Amino acid sequence: MSEKISRRRLVQAGAVAAAGAALPAASAEAKNKRKKKPVQDVVVVGGGLAGLMAARQLAAKGKKVKVLEARGRVGGRTYSPKHAGVALDVGGQWLGPTQDKVAALAAKLGVKTFKSYWEGQAVYQRNGSRTLFNVTSPIPPDPDAGETLGLVLQLEQMAKDISRSEPWKDPKADLYDGQTFETFKLANTTGDGARFLTDLATNAVWACEPRDISLLHLLFYISSAGNETTPGSFIRLTSTTGGAQESRFVGGSQQLSIRMAKKLGSRVILRAPVRQIRQEKGLCHVVSDKGTWRAKRVIVAVPPAVSAFIDYDPILPSDRAQLIQRFPQGNAIKVQAVYDKPFWREEGLSGYVNSDQGPVKLMYDNSPHDGSAGVLLGFIEGQEARLAGRMSPAARKAAVLANFKQTIGNAAGSPKAYVEKNWASEEWTRGCYGGFLPPGALTGFGPALRKPHGRIHWAGTEHAEIWNGYMDGALRSGEDAAKAALKKL
Repeated sequence: MSEKISRRRLVQAGAVAAAGAALPAASAEAKNKRKKKPVQDVVVVGGGLAGLMAARQLAAKGKKVKVLEARGRVGGRTYSPKHAGVALDVGGQWLGPTQDKVAALAAKLGVKTFKSYWEGQAVYQRNGSRTLFNVTSPIPPDPDAGETLGLVLQLEQMAKDISRSEPWKDPKADLYDGQTFETFKLANTTGDGARFLTDLATNAVWACEPRDISLLHLLFYISSAGNETTPGSFIRLTSTTGGAQESRFVGGSQQLSIRMAKKLGSRVILRAPVRQIRQEKGLCHVVSDKGTWRAKRVIVAVPPAVSAFIDYDPILPSDRAQLIQRFPQGNAIKVQAVYDKPFWREEGLSGYVNSDQGPVKLMYDNSPHDGSAGVLLGFIEGQEARLAGRMSPAARKAAVLANFKQTIGNAAGSPKAYVEKNWASEEWTRGCYGGFLPPGALTGFGPALRKPHGRIHWAGTEHAEIWNGYMDGALRSGEDAAKAALKKL
């Protein structure tokens, strides 16, 4: 038996060898027929706001650039599909004061903005009680709300001294980075209401729990929420009027990316996830599902957690590798219900809700600028999103609409369309709104955050010094990466 198998293997080996003898000539002929792609000055990995802004800056300087985007669309964490005739922002959507880059880009591209609806009564639901209050009030009607405000002002004072470029160098960096925000919250609040409101604000801004996030990272993030001349502010992060939720884009925020990509034209390649970046002989070889491009420099403009999917040769330095192992994305499910009209406005309601009843604990009126339809927006964030993500779609929808009915009224339970987006299940995002850092990450590996790896530069909102985690920060990071690449070119 063994003799027969041996003979068979010899025959097979001979056949393979004979076939292989013809391969070199055929390969050479095929190679001659294939025209090598010209060397690019820069290949950008990722067609979100950061990557497209980087490419826009480079193209304006006359550089040869390609953008490789894994999805079949541009926009990254901004996406504005139409449902029931209404463009719904299922990702990032707001802009506010001091977010100068995104406002300027919108003006250049002809994307109009409008103020978020912020009139009437808001709903505060806690411990089974539903209370109405004026939506313009700075604090909800909780007996412990004053303590919450005191904590917020304390954090703003602490954040004033935190460097936006090198927070790990702060004299108190080890102290701040050695604890979670949960530890700090428990040490500086006593009221259940104050702790609930603090948790709600953490969910809303970082899409995580206070137990997840380093106090140092939280202070840096607050520091970043301003422009070059305006200090950062926690209140700005959570506010609508005068804050990060003040305005929206007519037709949706994805238009910024769509219009940038249109101007870049054939430079943007869709459905081209990058699998490997190999640096050799003075060039980068960027291997994607749509082919391999050679470039003098590369800008990787994807979330840090997603950048770990790429095979790097040579491998990433240990500091960068360790950093991205500690850089999770937040957990957020964005749910929206569409109605014929914003009926709650007629009842004197603003659509804004704070609630202790999950899965939806935060709601907004998200109707289009002309009021042609009514849209209620609910956020499922942090631990609630982790739990809701394990539910069946039908069970999750039922739980969401039950929240809407409890807070807005029975009519809110019967929308003509229901839309949800769980960003943690998105292959090329793995979570929203942005990445956050646990204790020890910034002081241990912070310098690796923006340091290039050979000819590879990093971009994406998590790398921004100003408005980190926001669309404005994404644009700034793209500009910074383009400048760094231009200097090396």
